[in-house]
Amino acid sequence: MQSKEIGGMACLALTAMIWGFAFVSQVQGMASVTPLFFNATRFTLGAVSLLPLLWLRRGRASARACGACDAGGRPVLELGDGATVRLPKWAANPVAVSVICGVVLFSASTVQQYGVLYSGSAGRSGFITALYIVMTPLLAFVVLRRRVHLGAVVSVAIAVVGFYLLCVTDGFGSITIADVVLLFTAVLFAAHILVIDTFGRNMDVIVLSFGQIATTAVLSWVGSLVEGSIDWAGAGRAWFAIVYAGVGSAGIAYTLQVVGQQLVPPTRASVIMSLESFFSVVGGALLLGEVMTMRAYFGCALIFVGTVLAQIPAKVPVGIPGLRKPAQPDGEMRVAGRRRR
Repeated sequence: MQSKEIGGMACLALTAMIWGFAFVSQVQGMASVTPLFFNATRFTLGAVSLLPLLWLRRGRASARACGACDAGGRPVLELGDGATVRLPKWAANPVAVSVICGVVLFSASTVQQYGVLYSGSAGRSGFITALYIVMTPLLAFVVLRRRVHLGAVVSVAIAVVGFYLLCVTDGFGSITIADVVLLFTAVLFAAHILVIDTFGRNMDVIVLSFGQIATTAVLSWVGSLVEGSIDWAGAGRAWFAIVYAGVGSAGIAYTLQVVGQQLVPPTRASVIMSLESFFSVVGGALLLGEVMTMRAYFGCALIFVGTVLAQIPAKVPVGIPGLRKPAQPDGEMRVAGRRRR
């Protein structure tokens, strides 16, 4: 293994750690501000922190969001069964695609923040949210008719057992509202990945990240204004959590991710970045004093195994459409603006 690849792996591991510890910031922030206002401030900082990356990568961004187009200039989407769907012309417009991705990201992030509020646990929130990785190939099968390989099925089964051990402690009645909200968050983040893979697969990752994060910030500000939850005194008390979740998870982490993925093979990169959920537990234990039962820790371990297995690409015959991006399930599905954070 070359020294450059080792350096790239270190960058990706640090990225996963920053994202994992961001769950701690999300928990801490809920002690002072509302979910919408927390997201409004952190996503604003996140968008601003990406401006230096945008400047450094100027001129490299793709002019179009989609690659293949028909004679009329309409983007063409190929489904998993070989059928094609002609998308509207706006699907080739980077601004429109960024806004659409931002709307989905806003929905997922808002629901997630309420889940974190109800849960109060960084580790539990991190591992339940991580289920989006095993949900993505299933959602791709239902919506985009993409094949689900055996490894994906096994990963889902393992993750379901892990969720049961983590959340079902005394019958199904022991599942909390926080667990349900975070599980729905995972579904929304899986949908977010598919939206990116469908509409933004040819866009520059930083341009798309900036566009969707900025959209999420605007929508969060609107929501905060509507509910009257703008609280600058609370933001002052939670300033470190907001700055870390904004600047750390966006500007710093995305920079490290871009560098790392240029040096590390996709599958290895995806597995390393899966450590995000592991670091959410570590951060919760070190900084919040969180302790789980052995049953819950075993459930977390099974969820982690499931997410790793979901990202090991299956060997399929040439000609079967694959997914594109490292760090995502069922091969290589494209992700920008991470989830998740």
